[in-house]
Amino acid sequence: MIRALIIDDEQNCIDSLVFDLQKNCPDVAVVETCTSSKQGVLSIKNVNPDLVFLDVQMPWMSGFEMLEFVDKINFAIIFTTAFDQFAAKAFRISAIDYLLKPIDVNDLKDAVRKAVNKISQKSGVENIANLLQNFKQPEGN
Repeated sequence: MIRALIIDDEQNCIDSLVFDLQKNCPDVAVVETCTSSKQGVLSIKNVNPDLVFLDVQMPWMSGFEMLEFVDKINFAIIFTTAFDQFAAKAFRISAIDYLLKPIDVNDLKDAVRKAVNKISQKSGVENIANLLQNFKQPEGN
């Protein structure tokens, strides 16, 4: 069973994602949900999830900025957002997938399938922190 955490500032988006996961992705158990990036950082430390569904655009701190406050990124990430302009940035830090809201159920199933494979192999998950660090470096260095 994959232990998932959902971080999104919109409760209706959380509710919809929880429903879709319960109905279509039996390998995923949502262990906690958060409506702020600050709460998300604390939950990641306390819950130690396998998979995080992370909204990009949130008040005070984006999903990308939030990840900078996480000591060790040893979980898979699927970004969820209404904005497609952040996709390249998400993949630069080795996100499993990037789902546009409203989330299509087939896209969700594909993303979860990729996450399950990645988590079961444990390949690449440990490298996300390094890639995030590289992302913060100025171009050309």
